[in-house]
Amino acid sequence: MTAAAGVGALAYRAAWAAVPRVPESLARAMVNRVADALVDRRGPGVLQLARNQRRVLGADATPAALHAVVRAAMRSYGRYWLETFRLQRMDTRAVAQQALAGSTGLHHIRAAQDAGRGVILALPHSGNWDIAGLSMVELVGGITTVAERLEPESVYRRFVAYREQLGFEILPLTGATGTSGRTAAVLRERLEQGRMVCLLADRDLAGNGIPVTFFGERTTMPAGPAMLAARTGAALCPVHLAYTDTGWIQYVGAPLELPGARLADQVHGGTQAMADVFAQRIALFPADWHMMQPLWAADRCGAAGVVVATNGSADRAAVGTPGGTPVVTTEARP
Repeated sequence: MTAAAGVGALAYRAAWAAVPRVPESLARAMVNRVADALVDRRGPGVLQLARNQRRVLGADATPAALHAVVRAAMRSYGRYWLETFRLQRMDTRAVAQQALAGSTGLHHIRAAQDAGRGVILALPHSGNWDIAGLSMVELVGGITTVAERLEPESVYRRFVAYREQLGFEILPLTGATGTSGRTAAVLRERLEQGRMVCLLADRDLAGNGIPVTFFGERTTMPAGPAMLAARTGAALCPVHLAYTDTGWIQYVGAPLELPGARLADQVHGGTQAMADVFAQRIALFPADWHMMQPLWAADRCGAAGVVVATNGSADRAAVGTPGGTPVVTTEARP
């Protein structure tokens, strides 16, 4: 473990211990001050966030408008971490019910389950995906997702334990308890059992995803959600999460059509349809999209075609490729 990883592990441990004990109003004010200071510092993550938000807002957006959205997005991301550290002391049943009360489209999940189909919820990095997962546990009894083994190991174990306490089944990508092929097989098995799989799906870290147009510009997105839907018959529902001042907005879209008869056509068409819904919803709530890493090809590759990384191990790709075909390409934040 590197020295930086060790410091990071200590910081996470301190946050888990201290943040829940601070009054919420004080903790929120502190988080906002830190977020504003990071914006003023203009580090690599903030600059990339601004580049990403420029695509969302469009070329006509003024510098003042862009700055306001970037500032709000950093505060929104800070709120995600604040809620993560405080959730252990909250009434999780009440939180889940409040999140469900702010949800639309839940009938799509019920209809799929009534038909005996599994459900894939594909979502971008918006809002609070842990609280969304908690609400789905309340709704359907449990969810399955994927997490790569991150460094340091102590942080990985802490976040896995935290999410397991919320009712998530966490499948590892690699390591002693699983391999990429096994994880992909378990995901297919869960869907064939009529259960729910949740995957973050707006960023193709591995660089081998499906070409799509996103906010008018070409990039790639993970093949996993559409691939799993095509192979299992599960309903692929695009999801978007956002915040209100005191709660959460959760949108569940209708199951996407997978056009064509060939698997390749279904995966390409389904992935583009997913990207289209993501774009529509992100445009409504740009400040709640926490994308601080290169997403579009123009940003991911420098002049020599080298992928640019901005944040170390905070996000890693989870890629299952049995038979040489990408089955899962998603991210699992710590």
